[in-house]
Amino acid sequence: MPRPSQLLYAQREPAPLRSAATVLMLRPAPGGFEVLMTRRSDRASFAPGAFVFPGGGIDAQDASPAAHAACRRRPDQDPASLTPALAAIRESFEELGILLARRADGRHADATDLAGLDRHQPFFAQCQARGLQPAADEVYLLAHWVTDRDMPRRFDVPFLVARMPEGQEPVADEHEQFEPVWVRPADALERQQSGNMFMIFPTIRTLQRLKAYASVEAVLQACTGKPLWTSCPRAGWLQGREARYMEHESAYGELEFTCPDGQLVHHLDWQTERPVALLKNLMRLTAPNPGVMTGPGTNSYLVGDPSTGYICIDPGPADELHLQSLWQTSGGNIRAIVCTHSHADHSPGAKPLQALCQSKPPILGLASLPTARAASHFVPDRELAHGERLVLGQGEHTHTLRVVHTPGHAANHVCLVLEEDGLLFSGDHILNGSTTVVDPPDGNMNDYLDSLDLLASACAEHAIGFIAPAHGYVLGDAPGAIARLKGHRLQREAKVLKVMQADPKGSMDDWVKKAYDDVDPRIWPVAKRSLLAHVERIQSLGGFNL
Repeated sequence: MPRPSQLLYAQREPAPLRSAATVLMLRPAPGGFEVLMTRRSDRASFAPGAFVFPGGGIDAQDASPAAHAACRRRPDQDPASLTPALAAIRESFEELGILLARRADGRHADATDLAGLDRHQPFFAQCQARGLQPAADEVYLLAHWVTDRDMPRRFDVPFLVARMPEGQEPVADEHEQFEPVWVRPADALERQQSGNMFMIFPTIRTLQRLKAYASVEAVLQACTGKPLWTSCPRAGWLQGREARYMEHESAYGELEFTCPDGQLVHHLDWQTERPVALLKNLMRLTAPNPGVMTGPGTNSYLVGDPSTGYICIDPGPADELHLQSLWQTSGGNIRAIVCTHSHADHSPGAKPLQALCQSKPPILGLASLPTARAASHFVPDRELAHGERLVLGQGEHTHTLRVVHTPGHAANHVCLVLEEDGLLFSGDHILNGSTTVVDPPDGNMNDYLDSLDLLASACAEHAIGFIAPAHGYVLGDAPGAIARLKGHRLQREAKVLKVMQADPKGSMDDWVKKAYDDVDPRIWPVAKRSLLAHVERIQSLGGFNL
């Protein structure tokens, strides 16, 4: 994690978590299934007026040994799951009059049993008195949500699923819950998007996942005991509005990096006019060169502060306004300019930026090799060495960049580790939202994968938690991001090999259509470069001979 002294905002402790449980009652419907939703009271302290799934807080009776002993459970059911399951069953009864229970002989509770229970009296004691067993065995774990850190009221909530008992109809208590409605997930999302059904973020995302399933049975079969997903979302500002993200989404890592405690303060809009402060010692300026290959544009980074001076990483293309912005933001106090590699959107701005600075900071990096394309010719003032450290400041007020030579995307590619703050500047080796192109002969897939391994080791050695790429937002979970990227590359390679074996006489154009059939055909000309890199690697390993 970044040093607390470098964080932009004073940290505060998020609100404490309260234990709760939510249950999604499902029933078959033409074309799939429906889920039961209700509207919360307009006076509710949490999500007033929102359409939600039934549920509520876990209380002492849900966790009591007597309630656990009296309920039905699956042989493989985790004992720890019984408390939230019982809470969901109890809340469903109290809020909606739904009785998920069985008699001692195994038959489901019927209307007579339901009529004999009082929704305002202790639920489990009544069940025991009538010989009913709460059917925890019919409740399955779907997901696990933890309320966002910026919220004033927060809950730790398993989202459970169960089949709606036959012959019962929900009747709202008209106190906490109103307007019970059965709705298909896709229809609920359409109503939400049209403004006719207000929902909070976890409800929306749960419905988005649910609509991929064809039936109640498919949902229940997918719930194997572990949550299908676990999330504590984070929020930022986008286009002047609050925007929330789950862990797998591109903006999540940047929000975690800039606001570890979850404050809703960071703006995510891409713009080229102003620097974006990420830490006190780190600013990002994005060049005005958006496109298919560059995403929102090339990120230039200024590491340091006014007292230490700055190191500029990747000055980008020779764009006058962008370079002026780098110079002005740094106050002209640039001590070094580092190019992660020699591609045309990264290094051409180095010399013009150097010329703006009175001190003429050295241009550092690795010279391009003869294998580089003509537009990627680059010769630094001084070549960097693998493991070299570039130091700004002294004592506790130090910013240290360690050089890691990472060939693969380009033969002269380097990454940089900001040691004190656990941050990796990945250039084009690791991107956010896409995979980088490996373009032979300057690019090499064996080198690329070996460099990923080297970066994984650096994560462990230097406690790297975040990655600042040349394109896209900051990535979180650096070790996991690297592992997933390598896994993706190897999965693609396995697909390439399968295509080659099925069509050994095929051309690169034939192979790219099949090996990259999951990407936009407009990307195939670019994908063909990485395809060639995979083919060369497969051949080098003896996996296929042309």
